[in-house]
Amino acid sequence: MNMTALMKTYSIALLPGDGTGPEVSREAVKVVNAAAAKFGFKLDYTEYDFGGDRYLRTGETLPDSAIEEFRKHQSIYLGAIGHPDVKPGILEVGILLRTRFELDQYINLRPVKLYRKEDCPLKDKEPKDVDFVVIRENTGGIYTGVGGAVQKGSNMEVATQVMVYSRPVVDRCLKYAYEYTRRRKRKNMLTLVHKCNVLTHCGDLWVRAHKEMGDRDYPDIKQDYNHVDAATMWFVKQPEWYDVVVTENLFGDIITDLAAIVQGGLGVAAGGNINPDGVSMFECMGGSAPKYTGKNIINPIAAIAAGGMMLDTLGETEAAQAVDRAVTAALNSGKIQSLAAGRMGMGTSEVGDLVASLV
Repeated sequence: MNMTALMKTYSIALLPGDGTGPEVSREAVKVVNAAAAKFGFKLDYTEYDFGGDRYLRTGETLPDSAIEEFRKHQSIYLGAIGHPDVKPGILEVGILLRTRFELDQYINLRPVKLYRKEDCPLKDKEPKDVDFVVIRENTGGIYTGVGGAVQKGSNMEVATQVMVYSRPVVDRCLKYAYEYTRRRKRKNMLTLVHKCNVLTHCGDLWVRAHKEMGDRDYPDIKQDYNHVDAATMWFVKQPEWYDVVVTENLFGDIITDLAAIVQGGLGVAAGGNINPDGVSMFECMGGSAPKYTGKNIINPIAAIAAGGMMLDTLGETEAAQAVDRAVTAALNSGKIQSLAAGRMGMGTSEVGDLVASLV
């Protein structure tokens, strides 16, 4: 009997993307394949060339058939999007936002984990102090584009862009956050971040929904609240306070960059765009870094961590934990000198080899 043929196989859409995206994707694939081999499953990749080069060649970001093709896979892995010869916004909106919206990836999941003390810019903070998760509502709010401009270009121009939220959109995000907090089993605390003292309609909706759901369905989870400006202060002053943070789209976009630097920078920050009942997409939070393309000096840790997140969402939790342990061990091995491109003391592919060997 061919045991390989009986292995559970997951179909993955692989989008290496632009700049250093193909390089970090290659190392992520190397590591998750090592985990798959160890834990007895397979990953079957279909590669797509969507990105800046294709756009410059064809004038399209995603063909109309792409979303339906993505639906046939069990997950999407993205390297990086961004090309120096393409106007900012074209690829981001045409590929990233379109995929998020059309596949209803309504959760942006951002673990914030410090792997080693020396990478944290905060005084006296250690890995035990920086270990929380930000859950950002990913398809609503200001980013839906409700609004417009009149008399554009004149000295009387008026522009609006409106934060719009419905109760079902808020509730499904909060439900995911409460369930995630319960599964995490750390501090059993869910902190809502908003600005309800000024945004008295949208903020009030989130605050009421948070309390009503928590009181009714999650009495075991402590409810907490921060205004977003206070959260930016406390992320820096006392990151150890947090367990799981839930917030709306714009605020989440901002505070996760602050969270990234607290954990050591975008070189270790990974994220997932999650549809709990559909196809999710995983990526490193850093950009395509085109100036480093082809030099084998870019840090692949965030891309590898994103691969681990993908395994977890596919249900391969043991394999995901093995990837996380391998990343931690690699960063604390003394072999990786810095997280900065060109200063790691190892090449991109060598870092991937090291992590894969530790899975």
